[in-house]
Amino acid sequence: MLDYACGNGRHARWLAEQGFRVEAVDRDVPSLESLEGLRGIRTRQADLESGPWPYEGRRFDGVVVTNYHYRPRLPMLLELLGHGGVLIYETFMVGNERLGRPRNPAFLLREHELLGLVDCGFGVVAFEQGEVEYPKPAVVQRICAQKGGADVRLPPP
Repeated sequence: MLDYACGNGRHARWLAEQGFRVEAVDRDVPSLESLEGLRGIRTRQADLESGPWPYEGRRFDGVVVTNYHYRPRLPMLLELLGHGGVLIYETFMVGNERLGRPRNPAFLLREHELLGLVDCGFGVVAFEQGEVEYPKPAVVQRICAQKGGADVRLPPP
């Protein structure tokens, strides 16, 4: 499993506690240092927005991304998943600018953007978008998709 742009590693910690081997990647060294030595977690310091792509030729069974969005690397991110691999992605979308940060449109998903991202070659397990109250008011988009999987979305009524 890969916790991409892991920040303080909340998801890496949880996944490791469930028995997964996790690679946690971020550019922030102090956040990564807090994960050093934890069973089941390997860390990697990398700038995910510039410089060489740190995962050329690598494949993971799962990739988790939360509260992070950088469009230019999205195609590379999807290539990290092997057949049957699962993508779990949640971040802010347009509309969040009225509630808080981020406000910059470059960091906000457009309506249904994650669905379009996985349109070819992925089966959507779950998708949500809209306003949430917990853990704080925000406008988010969430997807769980499986590479090569069957699309389980229900047709519109």
